Amino acid sequence: MTAPPASTTPAHPEGSPGPGRLLRPCLTELRLDAFAGHRRVRLALGAVTVVAGASGSGKTTAVRAYEALARLGGGARVADVFPDPLSCVPERARPDAQRRRGFRIGCTAHGPAGQVRLDVAVQAEPELRIVGERLSGDGLVLLETALRDPGRRTVQAAWHTGGAAPVTRAPLPDDRLGTALLPLRVAGRTDGQRKVLAAAEQMVVALRSVFVCDPQPEWMGAPVPTGSGRLLGGCDNLADVLWRTREECARRHAQLVAALDAGCAGQVVDLRAEPLPDGTVRAVLDRGDGTGTELARLGYGELRYVALALVLLTGPGVLDLDTAGEVPSAMQALTLLCDNLDRGLDVHQRAGLLRLAVRMADRGHIRCVAAVSDPSYAVRTDGVTVVHLGG
Repeated sequence: MTAPPASTTPAHPEGSPGPGRLLRPCLTELRLDAFAGHRRVRLALGAVTVVAGASGSGKTTAVRAYEALARLGGGARVADVFPDPLSCVPERARPDAQRRRGFRIGCTAHGPAGQVRLDVAVQAEPELRIVGERLSGDGLVLLETALRDPGRRTVQAAWHTGGAAPVTRAPLPDDRLGTALLPLRVAGRTDGQRKVLAAAEQMVVALRSVFVCDPQPEWMGAPVPTGSGRLLGGCDNLADVLWRTREECARRHAQLVAALDAGCAGQVVDLRAEPLPDGTVRAVLDRGDGTGTELARLGYGELRYVALALVLLTGPGVLDLDTAGEVPSAMQALTLLCDNLDRGLDVHQRAGLLRLAVRMADRGHIRCVAAVSDPSYAVRTDGVTVVHLGG
């Protein structure tokens, strides 16, 4: 089924970040031009965005497209990003004379280089490859690629140079995003080349600064060995992270405890990691009466609430993600990407998490894009952009 264009209730009508955030590259629009059940869909992205719609409206597909762009921006091969590419081809899409079918997605990033657009065309069959890409900004096409010879595993690329030679042409591999490769290929000697580099770097930083989170309560309560202290997407090593972070930032830990006290059953005065004789650690809620509650004893929704609150209150140095290491963290806006954010949560917990996300976004700490089943609480939360799919 083809989804109609999304309707949006933005926190900022223009759909772009506030003036204080323009120094941090971030995505402000996701485009699903022809992707699975979506055609010509535009999703305006605010600092905190909730994607809502009935079952089958394509919420998960939208999150999947965002994650795919993020991974491509990080340099992943297209085959690793799309292990089942035919599922991304729009229904009833007919092959051309060469029996080719594919899909198209894109996004817009705001930042120091202004508004930069990226559009990507992927061929799903007969061979998976990126067959077209366009990076543009300030009314200029900064990079454009096209498949000229299907027998070669390259695309012909042309990027803006300026000066005596308006463009530079060279082949690029057809299994990676050309925008992610430009910083290694463009010298930056002319004003035009510097413009291309600035736009490409802005887009790559915006895409790479994404943490895909899907807490798995069935794993979170078990003791875990101490390790890197970096939180995994499933949050199953939460106790190891607490072992590291509880003393690193007392202020933020106090905010986490306050959030848990508000969202969990019973009083919570602390959340700590306790070492066990076998060398592992377990997470325990301190109830303030001399007793502790092992995390494993919490309900499904409470565990998801604990994990998501921790993610919102931590940072890229703690989360297991591949940030742009060459860019200072102060110039990166971390984005939490979460499908089924409200799964297992009660209304009070859902609203509390969104208010926490808005508060942290206002501080420039994090952005959030999440799919939900029920947007009623989100519509009533100031600072949240609500995108309605399917009607």
